[in-house]
Amino acid sequence: MVHEPERPLLDVADLAVSFDNSGAPDAPRVQAVAGVNLTVFPRQTLAVVGESGCGKSVTAMSTMQLIPTPPGRYDRGSIIFQGRDVLSLSEHEMLSIRGGKIAMIFQEPMTSLNPVYTIGDQIMEAVMLHQKVSPREAFELSVKSLEDVGLAKPRERMEGYPHQFSGGERQRVMIAMALGCRPALLLADEPTTALDVTIQAQILELLRELQVSRGMGIMLITHNLGVVAENADVVCVMYAGRVVEYAPIFDLFDRPMHPYTRALFASIPGVRDAKHRLTTVDEVVNDPAQFRKLPGSDRGVIAWWPFTPESERPRVVAGRDEYALHQIEPERWVACWRTPEVEAKSSPRPSLTFRRHEMTVSA
Repeated sequence: MVHEPERPLLDVADLAVSFDNSGAPDAPRVQAVAGVNLTVFPRQTLAVVGESGCGKSVTAMSTMQLIPTPPGRYDRGSIIFQGRDVLSLSEHEMLSIRGGKIAMIFQEPMTSLNPVYTIGDQIMEAVMLHQKVSPREAFELSVKSLEDVGLAKPRERMEGYPHQFSGGERQRVMIAMALGCRPALLLADEPTTALDVTIQAQILELLRELQVSRGMGIMLITHNLGVVAENADVVCVMYAGRVVEYAPIFDLFDRPMHPYTRALFASIPGVRDAKHRLTTVDEVVNDPAQFRKLPGSDRGVIAWWPFTPESERPRVVAGRDEYALHQIEPERWVACWRTPEVEAKSSPRPSLTFRRHEMTVSA
């Protein structure tokens, strides 16, 4: 019996998003996202990592059509969610998806919660918007959501205002709001920012438990590689609006291939490393020794090198984007120049079904 390949819950293909330039009227648009490709499967956590401004949040917000247009613009690409292209849907059609089928946890819970409404009112609003229930039923579902995220005395806390909650409690409220309608996909944008390590661990453990019990896909946006190591199944590394490396969690941590990925790891202090100063990202990505053929490659594939002088760059294919996310191993993609060698070999878009918890269960 032949099994059909599993379909992704979310499939982002060649997504490009730009913004109006606030400078001169004829100034070129700012390209925030330039051809992003990624997939998320049910019960899978895809970690999207990279420095501030690399396009992580813009990619996530595009998934819910939350980019204001103007000044933003979807230049090209598609975002397929449950078989439909999100970018082709009207605002009315998006209302049934936002908060219902796709939910988002934003970075700052204090600025995301309305200070003049009770926590209960804000959670109930989301529940009643996406589920055909009475106010009483919405209240009970909201209480259950607060209970699910481990908030003490949930029925009493429904009457509280945001300023009466601690940072960790507000983050739990945000998770309760996001998960109240049981979404198929959760976009978690720095869900543990500014929280102490103990609360951070509790919230991430909570998300893992809810993901397994509900079959939910998660896109985890973070700067913290420690959080990635503990929670991700697949890692998508972004730089300058592009995906520069894409691999299963264990492979990427064991053998980071792209110069930027190696730079991220090199900038982390080690327990046994006796250094007077940390290695910076610039020191790695501006090192000419990094501009070389990829390990194990027999096709002359050259790693993408954004800082190389124009005169030293490989010849690119005229009229096309000079970079390509190229599959160099069965489950490994690395950004490369569009050299003749790269163009001669076709490469599928990233799609990995790997899930670490299923591997643990089977073991």
